[in-house]
Amino acid sequence: MTAQKGKDLLVKLDATGTGSFATVAGLRARALAFNARPVDITHADSAGRWRELLEGAGVRSAAVTGRGIFRDQASDAAVRQVFFDGAIRNWQVVIPDFGTVEGPFQIVALEFAGEHDGEVTFDLALESAGEITFAAA
Repeated sequence: MTAQKGKDLLVKLDATGTGSFATVAGLRARALAFNARPVDITHADSAGRWRELLEGAGVRSAAVTGRGIFRDQASDAAVRQVFFDGAIRNWQVVIPDFGTVEGPFQIVALEFAGEHDGEVTFDLALESAGEITFAAA
């Protein structure tokens, strides 16, 4: 894969649950992280007392973070409402020339900030709340 523009990595929200995704605000920085907690099955007879892990077990999760500015009142209102409702909605992360990650996420942090001579910015953190799928580009 060749180098990609960071601005082309998109975070989209299905605010209504109808399967219609809209790009969330003007994200200037965003990241997607996958995690997997291993299940340790090490025992007294483990070879050389090296740790052993149980293949295919454990809990997997994904986290999305973003920082930027809201494009308009609609995107601001949609994200804010999902947060204050404590709702779990489907989100997409579109990674150019790689694919799309999609699944249910909950907003776990929403922060607003602003300088006296600048625009209002926000920070957004999402945690997966169910099975995540991947569709290659």
